[in-house]
Amino acid sequence: MMLEVKGLSVSYGAVQALNDVSLTAPAGQVTAVIGANGAGKSTLMRTVAGLVRPASGEVRLNDALLTGRRPEDIVRSGVVLVPEGRSTIPELTVVENLDLGGLWRDAAARKASKSEAFDLFPILAERSRNRADTLSGGERQQLAIARALMCAPTCLLLDEPSLGLAPLIVTQILDLVHRLATQTNLAVLLVEQNAVTALRVATHGIVLNLGRVVMAGPAAEIASHQDLRHAYLGY
Repeated sequence: MMLEVKGLSVSYGAVQALNDVSLTAPAGQVTAVIGANGAGKSTLMRTVAGLVRPASGEVRLNDALLTGRRPEDIVRSGVVLVPEGRSTIPELTVVENLDLGGLWRDAAARKASKSEAFDLFPILAERSRNRADTLSGGERQQLAIARALMCAPTCLLLDEPSLGLAPLIVTQILDLVHRLATQTNLAVLLVEQNAVTALRVATHGIVLNLGRVVMAGPAAEIASHQDLRHAYLGY
């Protein structure tokens, strides 16, 4: 399985948010998209998920064209977005949030995916009857990822999963994402402002600046590129 983005351009009025962006996210790997605020990272994710229509370019999953399809059809094709901000429904319990994530699947498939989610995130099994708004920030992020996995994705889009979390929790979440990719052959496209942590768990990295790809290559190579770090990543 591979997600492929070719020549994607997006404009909001006179502002060009993405300019001819191309990348691939192979199965079994974490591909990190990093850059400062305003680089176009979240626009990229929303466009891949079908929430924003591009001016040009296309998105494919294993040669199947996703561009122009409805967001719900893109989910059913195997591409699922976990948006910025831990998108859980606070009034619902952990179990209810999970069931909502797999609503379109049959009962047996939901049950199997829920069991897998609880194996991956044991704390959610312990809190299964608790409302989402009683969970810690890290637990809510785990719930958001688990709910996305209820859709049985082949490609997971993670938009700023570290936002608002303590450094130790960020490390735990991203280490789990790395294991998830490698152990289940899931393609993960990870958008992060926390470049150091993202590149540590990624195989490949893409650096965005003002909507353009300014560098792409092995994550370790990007992490060690001193001039690039100073110019675009702020460390």
